[in-house]
Amino acid sequence: MVLEVLADHGELRFTRLSELVGGISQKMLTQTLRHMERDGLLVRTVFPVVPPKVQYRLTGLGLSLGSAFCGVWVWAAENLRQVEQARQVFDGKAA
Repeated sequence: MVLEVLADHGELRFTRLSELVGGISQKMLTQTLRHMERDGLLVRTVFPVVPPKVQYRLTGLGLSLGSAFCGVWVWAAENLRQVEQARQVFDGKAA
């Protein structure tokens, strides 16, 4: 979700990123951002102002990972109905 939000919105501050991702604790978002930064997927920029201003943006590596996932997202959107139908048929057999 973080990858998708940053790909869609570019550079974001932590609070705005948290709002757009939704359903994630501050602790988990912080950990996720740290792991992504460590892996070279995003850049964390700290501005020397009071109060501190921190922004996050994807690197080229992060953008390329988003592109790789894009195919999966498109496939899921195009085939969701068939997957749901298959689940209903399977669940009907199990009952």
